[in-house]
Amino acid sequence: MNKQNFPYLFFCFCLFALSAKATITLPKILGDNMVLQRNAQVAIWGRADKGEKVVVKFGGQQKNAEADGEGNWMTWLDAMAASDKPRELTISGSNIIVLKNILVGEVWLCSGQSNMEYTMMKEGKFAHALHGTGIDSVALKNERNTSIRLFLVKRDLTKGDAANVNKGWNEAEGESLRAFSAAGYFFAKKLFEELHVPVGMIGSSVSGSNIEPWMSGEVKNGNSPQTISVDESNPGKFYSGMIKPLAPFTLKGFLWYQGETNCFLKEAPVYGFKFKHLINSWRKLWNDGGASFYFVQIAPFEYSKNSGKVALTDTDLPAFRQAQSEALSLPHTGMIVTTDLVDHISDLHPTYKWEIGKRLALLALAHDYGKKIEYSGPVLKAVQVKGNIINISFDHLGAGIVSNNNEPLTWFKVAGSDGIYHPANATIAQDKVIVVSVAVPSPAFVRFAWNEAAQPNLFNKDGLPAVPFECNVNKSSVDKNKKD
Repeated sequence: MNKQNFPYLFFCFCLFALSAKATITLPKILGDNMVLQRNAQVAIWGRADKGEKVVVKFGGQQKNAEADGEGNWMTWLDAMAASDKPRELTISGSNIIVLKNILVGEVWLCSGQSNMEYTMMKEGKFAHALHGTGIDSVALKNERNTSIRLFLVKRDLTKGDAANVNKGWNEAEGESLRAFSAAGYFFAKKLFEELHVPVGMIGSSVSGSNIEPWMSGEVKNGNSPQTISVDESNPGKFYSGMIKPLAPFTLKGFLWYQGETNCFLKEAPVYGFKFKHLINSWRKLWNDGGASFYFVQIAPFEYSKNSGKVALTDTDLPAFRQAQSEALSLPHTGMIVTTDLVDHISDLHPTYKWEIGKRLALLALAHDYGKKIEYSGPVLKAVQVKGNIINISFDHLGAGIVSNNNEPLTWFKVAGSDGIYHPANATIAQDKVIVVSVAVPSPAFVRFAWNEAAQPNLFNKDGLPAVPFECNVNKSSVDKNKKD
């Protein structure tokens, strides 16, 4: 051996030895710039050699862990108050990992298909007078909030870096902001404006995706709610690659905007079962049955004119929305309505994502953060019938119900026992809606906005649209999915 090369070879050997012992690794969700959930125990976990001792330090805390027989380790930081002061989180054992610029605040996961994936870059091309202006392309270039942090999941977090272009957590600015979910960012922006604490958003969406790949198992016998089941031994690919690797990263709750693809398949009879299973399985994955889950009722669209293999009618969309609303029977859930957020019903991707984010934030602010605000438009409460007159009362009146354009109320229809619906006149009287159709002397059913094209004008004075409904008027009250 050439003695002149010995120091170099010895140095290389030392590097190899160090790398062989540097076995502590972290999941991709743990990284620089992240936000840790306040007021809750925070999971920190990873991989190491069997039996290796691991020490985690953050914010004056020190927690110890030991890798089990399979090399997995986990510990929990004690609950912390919100902090916008950047700090370091250190994980040490045979090697040392230092995560920098860490904040403590509120953390949410947003998921779904293209309307949730719909990026700030796309949103920046639109600026409307209706519902505010959002952030146009010029303003987007200057938008920067170091207290909002974004983590964008790129398809499969289980693959190595060579196959995964995930860039980790980033401050809300520049390319990271432009590539993030517009609905997710505007949700975070509203929370930050109201709570004045850091907000972390995890975005995990796939355009055009059905609900099934996001589920914890493969759907079996899905022809009816009575026969459908889920085989947990074969999870969906997005659940496996884009949701499961994120757990148990401590967060406050979930946002979901999906359903268009399943609506095209006329899946109203079974979607409710699938959706509730998804919610329950995600909560189980995080071991948090009380995690908030808020979702978006899909918007008006000409499904019947764009049918593929399955023929659709103009009432399949409202029937599907009803299936979505079945999830409201689960605790800590909420739904927003988007019937007013479409410029053209031929557009499957309405641009008012800033308003969608805001309305989702209203649910969180009211339910999770104790704000005394109205978070929903009018919701059917009860009906009373006298002769041919239907008297409808509502929950979530806010400051009162109105026609938001000062025109006569639209999209009310009435049917007799024959089930044939006729247009009806509807007027507001003392925060109730009086519905009459001269064509139906003995009404048995009433519908509101029960059509794919419906963009009705019944709102509360808080600017939130009424929830579409269909009911049997012979019932003195309406069974609601969710108790307020």
